[in-house]
Amino acid sequence: MELKLINEQGQEMSRLQAPDALFDREYNEALVHQVLVAYQANARSGNRAQKDRSDVRHTTKKPWRQKGTGRARAGMSSSPIWRGGGRVFPNSSDENFSQKLNRKMYRAGMAAILSQLVREDRLAVVDELSIEAPKTKLFLTKIKSMGFESVLVVTDELEENVFLASRNLPNVLVVEVQQADPVSLVRFPKVLITRNALAKFEEMLG
Repeated sequence: MELKLINEQGQEMSRLQAPDALFDREYNEALVHQVLVAYQANARSGNRAQKDRSDVRHTTKKPWRQKGTGRARAGMSSSPIWRGGGRVFPNSSDENFSQKLNRKMYRAGMAAILSQLVREDRLAVVDELSIEAPKTKLFLTKIKSMGFESVLVVTDELEENVFLASRNLPNVLVVEVQQADPVSLVRFPKVLITRNALAKFEEMLG
């Protein structure tokens, strides 16, 4: 599979040869969906909690006498069928949302995503990406000159100037290869990879 190598003006200079196993894999929608769901589920933290009938604040006084009122018998106002009562099966604060995903499945899912990006012409390669000073305006000018508005930039090593200049841009995300995740690859309309990062991708997912 050949990838498009562009210059700083966004013009195609040449084509790079890339492994078919990583950039020419058949798109498996079910596998990609499972990878995306598992990634987002593993990022969740169990920070929600609900109260059961022993946790809610209530009186232990019987609301009314057992017989003779014509109403259903009631023992406590903490009953789950009462307004303000406890939940029957409350959510716990230590709930575990993680999903197990085999390493082979994750690699295959990432390769399927990258292959689909190439087929949709959403992925490009650049020799390097650097700026002289940590200025957002400089970085934004460079990105726009390459023809990108919203882009995920994957580098082999995150330069400090690029990191500082890009962190305030809502439509641009710059990450190292190790931090490239399937959700970001799918979410951004364009993906820009440096040449050295491309080699690391091959090492990690090949």
